[in-house]
Amino acid sequence: MSITLFSPVRAVRRLVLQSLFIALAQVWANKARAFLTSLGIIIGVLGVTVVAAGLDGMQGYVLNQFEGIGAKKMWIWGNVPESKRSVMSWTDAKMSTYEARLILDKAQAVDTLTPTCNSNWSVSFGKENLQSVNITGIWPAWHEIEDRQVVYGRPFSKIDDQENRQVCLINEQGIEELNLGTDPTGDYIIVNGRRFLIIGTIETKEMSPMMGGGQSRAEIYIPFSTHKMMNPYSWTNLTVQLHDPKFAEDAKAEIRFILRNHRNLGPEDEDTFDMFVIQSAIEDFNNVARVIGLVMSGVVAISLLVGGIGIMNIMLVSVSERTREIGLRKAMGAKPPVVLLQFLVEAVVLCVIGGLVGLFLGNLLVAAVQFIPNLPIESISIPRWATLLSLGFSAGVGIVFGMFPAIKASILNPIDALRHE
Repeated sequence: MSITLFSPVRAVRRLVLQSLFIALAQVWANKARAFLTSLGIIIGVLGVTVVAAGLDGMQGYVLNQFEGIGAKKMWIWGNVPESKRSVMSWTDAKMSTYEARLILDKAQAVDTLTPTCNSNWSVSFGKENLQSVNITGIWPAWHEIEDRQVVYGRPFSKIDDQENRQVCLINEQGIEELNLGTDPTGDYIIVNGRRFLIIGTIETKEMSPMMGGGQSRAEIYIPFSTHKMMNPYSWTNLTVQLHDPKFAEDAKAEIRFILRNHRNLGPEDEDTFDMFVIQSAIEDFNNVARVIGLVMSGVVAISLLVGGIGIMNIMLVSVSERTREIGLRKAMGAKPPVVLLQFLVEAVVLCVIGGLVGLFLGNLLVAAVQFIPNLPIESISIPRWATLLSLGFSAGVGIVFGMFPAIKASILNPIDALRHE
C-alpha cells in the first residue's frame, strides 16, 4: 500500500531528474550558445553581488566610524538667525555654563554633558616651543562622553574646575612634539605664558579623515573655568551624552524647550542655537544607502529582464529546432505536461547556471578588491541575502520566461511535428 501511495511522487521525481539530465546535455551540446544566452543573467547576478557587497562594506565602514564618535552624542552651539543679525551679536547667542547646568538638571533624556571651548596658543617646555597648539577647556564629564581614558596620572576633578587650577592633560603626540618623558606627570609646561602642571596623559583617539581626523596632532586639555579665565571670549559649545540614542528627537525637543524658555524666545522667534545628533546622521545615512540600493537594484533588475528575454528567445529557437523530437516523444505517449516540464526545466537550468557563473565572478571580483592598497573599507564580502536573492531571481527568470516556449512545445500536434522539416 505504501508503494501505491508513493509511486506518483517517485514518478514525478524520476521525471524531474530525467528532464534535468536532458537539460544539462542540451546545455553541454550547445556550450557557446548557452553562454551567450545566459550572458544577461551572468551580468545581472554579477551586478547584484558586487553592488550588495559594496553597499554592505560601505555601510559597515561608515557606521563603525559613527560608533567611534559615539551614537549617544549631541552637540549644541549658539547661532544667530539671519533675520536677527542686525540686532543680535554672536556673543549673545553663545552657550553659557548656566545653560549647561540648566540642561543637565532639567533634561530627562540627558545623561551628562560638558561645555567645551578651544584656543590655539603657544606651548613650550625647555627648549621646545610649539606654536598654535589646540588647547581645549573641558569639564570632568568629558572623559566619559568622549571615552578618552588617562594612561598615566589622573583625570580632571570638579575641584580642578571650581578652583581654576592651572593643570593640564596632554596626549602622546604632544609628549613627542615637546620632547617630554614617557610619563610627564609632574612636569610643568608654559601655555600662553602661564605655568601648567601636567597631571596626566590622555590616550590619542584615532579618527578617520572622513570624520575630520587623519594625522595625529598635539592636544592639551585644561579645566573649562581655567580656559575661560584666560580667554573669556572663547566660543562655547556643549557636548551632550544622551541616555538612549533611540529617543534623540525627543531629547532635541526637550532641550529646545529649555533653551527657548531660558532665552525668552516667543513663538514667532527663531532659535538662537542649533543642535546635531549623531543618531540623526546614522539614520540619514541608512536612508541614503537604502535609496542607493533600490536604484541599483532597479538597474540590475533591468539587466536580468533583458537576460530573461534572451532566454525566452533561445528557448523558442530550441523548440523550433527540436519540433520533430517533440513530435516523436508525443507519438510515443509523452503527455503535454511532461513536454512542458522538460523545456521549463531546461530554461531554469540555463538561468541557474548563468546565476552560478555570475556569483562566481562576483566573488572573484570582491576578493580582488581586497588587494587594493589604502582601501578605507576594512573588509568586504557578499552578503548571504544577495547570494540567495541572485540564485532565486535567476530561477524565477527561468520559470517566467521559459513558460511560454514550454507551453508552445507542449501543445504541438504530434502529426504536424513529425512532418516538420
